[in-house]
Amino acid sequence: MKQVIVFIRCRVYATAMGEKNEQREEVISGLLQRLAMVRGWSPLTTSSYRSDLLHANSFFIERHSTLMQADAEAILAYMAELGRDGLRTTTIQRRRSALSTWYSWLQEQGLREDHPARQLPKLQKSRPLPKLLSEHDVEQLLLAPAVEELVGLRDRCMLEFLYATGVRVSELVGLTRGQLDLEGGLARVVGKGDKERLIPFGEEAGRWLERWLLVRPNEPASPFLFAGRGGKAMTRQNFWLRIKQYAQLAGITPLPSPHTLRHAFATHLLNHGADLRAVQMLLGHAHVTTTEIYTHVSRARLHAVVNRAHPLGR
Repeated sequence: MKQVIVFIRCRVYATAMGEKNEQREEVISGLLQRLAMVRGWSPLTTSSYRSDLLHANSFFIERHSTLMQADAEAILAYMAELGRDGLRTTTIQRRRSALSTWYSWLQEQGLREDHPARQLPKLQKSRPLPKLLSEHDVEQLLLAPAVEELVGLRDRCMLEFLYATGVRVSELVGLTRGQLDLEGGLARVVGKGDKERLIPFGEEAGRWLERWLLVRPNEPASPFLFAGRGGKAMTRQNFWLRIKQYAQLAGITPLPSPHTLRHAFATHLLNHGADLRAVQMLLGHAHVTTTEIYTHVSRARLHAVVNRAHPLGR
């Protein structure tokens, strides 16, 4: 029985190294289908692995090798090529994972003695910079709601408060009257993990809050400061749609995300000399490393200023 298995494996390996690319792809697909059955993969996962493996196989064929034959040097060259193509880190990491899984499977099946992808360096996940709003864009966004109407006044107050404090949208829509200290200019916010923090808000946001509280509907009775229909808490998605509408009115492109004003709050504070630790506390970040992404944004802006304004910048 063992001799039969060895013979079949040798036939598979020999076919995979044959001259016809169609045969190679059939062998890859066949082995991958067995792997998918063993691992319990969905058809979508199997299709994704097949696409990644055939992409690698095409690269190796151009260099007179195959997916079955490729050594560590060839695989490293393939990964380098992916980097030169400007692919996202997540895409490169996925293809790296596909190769690692593939060669582990070949080893288990006795089709390879080595694992040429085992020593590939791990990729560091890149942290995308948040979408930015300039101070001018923020001003235009704040001016967009029609404050003569009740809903417009509420939305203007929410936008002002969001930009003045940097709270999360989920924290904003869940805010109650009891969490505000108008005289002291402070808001008690309940963030992630039910952690509370006190956040100061400026005079401008305070004036809009006072104006809203004078006309805020009391019926039906609702504990929420910015209640939606029926006195229920406004949903995060609903508020995002309203921000999107106001951004379109203000001519802001690309359209901001729900966290855009929070990002603008942090970035503009740092641009004007705020301490990183203070910004961390205001945002409610557990670790300062989370806040440090905004220092990268500030540095990027400094580079842009130098490139635009310096005589030799171009």
